[in-house]
Amino acid sequence: MKKIVYILLVISFISCKNESKKSDTLNVVTTTTMLTDLVENIGGDHIIVNGLMGAGVDPHLYKASEGDVSKLYNADIIFYGGLHLEGKLVEIFERMEDSKTTVGLGDLLPKDELIGSDYFASSYDPHVWFNIQYFKQFSNIVTNTLAEKDPINAKAYRENNTTYQNKLDALEIDIKAKIETLPKEKRILVTAHDAFNYFGKAYDFEVVGLQGLSTATEAGVQDVQKLSSFIIENKVKAIFVESSVPRRTIEALQEAVLSKDHEVTIGGSLYSDALGNKGTEEGTYLGMFRYNVDTIVNALQ
Repeated sequence: MKKIVYILLVISFISCKNESKKSDTLNVVTTTTMLTDLVENIGGDHIIVNGLMGAGVDPHLYKASEGDVSKLYNADIIFYGGLHLEGKLVEIFERMEDSKTTVGLGDLLPKDELIGSDYFASSYDPHVWFNIQYFKQFSNIVTNTLAEKDPINAKAYRENNTTYQNKLDALEIDIKAKIETLPKEKRILVTAHDAFNYFGKAYDFEVVGLQGLSTATEAGVQDVQKLSSFIIENKVKAIFVESSVPRRTIEALQEAVLSKDHEVTIGGSLYSDALGNKGTEEGTYLGMFRYNVDTIVNALQ
């Protein structure tokens, strides 16, 4: 598949290389929905944003389409998650570094603050957006990149960043207050895969994922049995499905727990690797985070 995508890239480059740019407006491509929302907040009306992935799309397994190749070629800037989040697109981004401004946001975070992982070639857990402080750093990086590429609108980008940073600060105050209503002994978050380790570290939750860090891995019978015993021993009241991961993995876990005469409910569906539908509250980073925290706390109370 990688070879096919690369061939498409080459063909696209050759067929389009003599085309002149029709607009001075920055054309920006993003990968995940979280990044699309962020870049739209900072860029406002001064840029055109094309997001490759939509609601419910799993970036770990995403494969570039021919349409994506065209978007990438025509982009002035490409923002992606980095840390091998978009595993099947990494080679494409690496090949484009010499000809375009490509920014792997997670790759620019201090490595000594990241959570290690053997599941990714980067050796780090890439789900860094679940620490709001890291997302604030993303916002600064996006702002500086846009301002450097488009100095005429640099002031607008920086003003938008200030406004968005304030919203992120308010979000963190709100979610910490909500989390404080949940006793620490109940702060055990069991989900389909380990997307919430940064959330757990930042906001004092023990996080356990059935599939590990990458959805490319499969949970086996032993994994289900081991986690079901953990749930019973720790009297966990609720477990959670994820919007970008099939429900069957968590439903199998629930059945294993019930078979041992212990009751556990499915507390709701959390947004992990993608936001909700465009135009909804959960289709924004701010709304997604509030929804997740409300869902988790209400189910575990």
